[in-house]
Amino acid sequence: MCGIVGLHLRNPELYPQLGELLTGMLCEMEDRGADSAGIAVYGHEEWSPAGHGTISLIDLAAPAPEVAAELGANLGTEVEVRVVENVLLVHAPVASEVLLAAARGLYPHALVGGFGEDLAVLKGVGAPADLAAAWGLEKAQGWQGVGHTRMATESAVTAAGAHPYAVGPGECLVHNGSFSNHASIRRELRAAGVEFDSENDTEVGARFVAHALAQGKGVDDALGELTQTFDGFYTLLVSNRDSFAVVRDAIACKPAVIAETDDWVAMASEYRALAHLPGVANARIWEPEPEVIYHWSREGVPA
Repeated sequence: MCGIVGLHLRNPELYPQLGELLTGMLCEMEDRGADSAGIAVYGHEEWSPAGHGTISLIDLAAPAPEVAAELGANLGTEVEVRVVENVLLVHAPVASEVLLAAARGLYPHALVGGFGEDLAVLKGVGAPADLAAAWGLEKAQGWQGVGHTRMATESAVTAAGAHPYAVGPGECLVHNGSFSNHASIRRELRAAGVEFDSENDTEVGARFVAHALAQGKGVDDALGELTQTFDGFYTLLVSNRDSFAVVRDAIACKPAVIAETDDWVAMASEYRALAHLPGVANARIWEPEPEVIYHWSREGVPA
């Protein structure tokens, strides 16, 4: 049992409240998973400055000034590193893929929590409320956030096993449930050259989606293929900087609820995570149908 939350803001006037709203959502899901948690935030300038590539390095045993100096020398440009608890948020005025390649070259064993433009990923071991407070999540601003509270069932309680899995540029995936055929799909993806950071079944789903998107497929097509390929019980939330999508398996036994207003779209494993959102009393609220892909994009930006 795990908890999923996601918030996609349509009204720019709400951007300063993203962290506060997301914190409330995440903490409401703590009793669905209290061993670890993670978040992905899109648009918080302090964590992911505009015009810069950003990568999240988790539990890297190297001082931030040293990382900044070594990466800066490697890239030939200024690199900034912000410490947020156990995460180093690394920014540089280069594409995130370029920054990621340099970091992997210097720190081949580092756990990359995520990379992209406008994206910061934080995750760690501990109670979600404690982690949110340590991260200062309430102060975060932006247009979109995704969160997850984990109750581990099939892999170790580590930061590597925590969600979100953000394995493609600007992309992330969170998951409640289990994939029963993840081992065979992992073997197929490895044969196609895809590398993995953990034995978590969720990472297989995230790598599958990222691999499909890298081949030029859209989010809807990638998730449609996932529903036809993966066995098990799951609710998934998949995001990138421009879109937000939800899908459930054919039986839809894992709980999920979606709420939508003119100002925002939100989803969570349970309604109580949405109850404090502004205007929720007038929201359209429903339970997503089995294998139906619900997909929203930022206004004026193709999904």
